[in-house]
Amino acid sequence: MRNGLYSIHMHMTDGVRGRDSGVLILRDGVLIGGGPYFWSIGAYTVGEGTWKGHLSTNQHTPLPDPFTRPLFAGHEVSSGFTGTFSGDQAEAFGTVLIGTRSLGFQATLKWLADA
Repeated sequence: MRNGLYSIHMHMTDGVRGRDSGVLILRDGVLIGGGPYFWSIGAYTVGEGTWKGHLSTNQHTPLPDPFTRPLFAGHEVSSGFTGTFSGDQAEAFGTVLIGTRSLGFQATLKWLADA
């Protein structure tokens, strides 16, 4: 897994409608990222073609549509993930804990630049 700036596109699984996109900076086991409404910080480890980690996510800006309800409802949430990587791309599958509820997600990452 290369250090650098990555785009991330994720969607919720388990029949829940939800998605998000943004960027992540991965550097030596630390990840920092965000998008227009959420930020995340966490850590990861790398194996041979595999990676795993955890992150905390929080909302920094309200959604502009008052009828759209964020899954996280403005609360900090914790996630854990595992996945694979090859070349400039990575994939991760994980679980986000929202209070006492857990939801699955899938994310794809694409390397953009050194960071």
